[in-house]
Amino acid sequence: MKVLVTGANGTLGTEVVAHLRSLGFFVREHDRVLGAMSGDLRDRDVVGEALAGVDAVVHAAAIPEPISHPPHETFGNNVESTFHVLDLAGRTGIPRVVNVSSASAFGFAWSSRSVSPRSVPVTDEHPYVGDDAYGLSKQVGELTAATASRQWDMTVVSLRFPFIGAGERLRRHLGPIHADAAADRAGLWAWLHTRDAARAVAAALTADITGAPVITVAAPDTTALEPTANLLRRFHPNTKIEREPAGFETVFDVTRGYDLLDYHPEHGWR
Repeated sequence: MKVLVTGANGTLGTEVVAHLRSLGFFVREHDRVLGAMSGDLRDRDVVGEALAGVDAVVHAAAIPEPISHPPHETFGNNVESTFHVLDLAGRTGIPRVVNVSSASAFGFAWSSRSVSPRSVPVTDEHPYVGDDAYGLSKQVGELTAATASRQWDMTVVSLRFPFIGAGERLRRHLGPIHADAAADRAGLWAWLHTRDAARAVAAALTADITGAPVITVAAPDTTALEPTANLLRRFHPNTKIEREPAGFETVFDVTRGYDLLDYHPEHGWR
């Protein structure tokens, strides 16, 4: 299978490229600045050239947070590039796209209003409660994925990832949280090892599924040193507890990934 990976030089893209190649995939790398192919994915000619001759796409390119660029740039870049990739993939008959979404599509992570989940476990059907351009762009990206799937009868799997990291990147993330759990209140203490994220992408490329499923993929445990139920009582006291998390269990319902992708994370930090 020949796969285009956009955002190939990013934290996730680099790992995805390496992992897919280790599995025997032929990978075409695209990145905005540097890569085997480069260019702005808001340009349909650039997208068309990148898609030529491939069998599947991993769309990981995006401005990955709402603070490094003005809101209109974050939203415009992420939404327009995603539309072009999905629309042209459908028009050229590419049957499968893995759309790298984000747990920010729930709206918790970057909210200026310190919002809480309505209920726990947080399922993929939880409504969007955010107010930032990045989370909104990911919500619109998932809607675009569903629309393209219906229009072109292709499978588009949107993977909602929390913080992704390993090594020094993960250590830098964990340090403040272990000093004060409030540091990750908005992220709900969710995380995923970079290698496990790449494995989830590979699983989404080959799983026997159709349509446009949205799947949250997270490590089974949190980033915190304190049990999850205690964290919820301290920082999200108005959240309805449908099922109390055991020990350090993640607040996200990750069973859809287990069921649809036949996938389980393998790496932990504890």
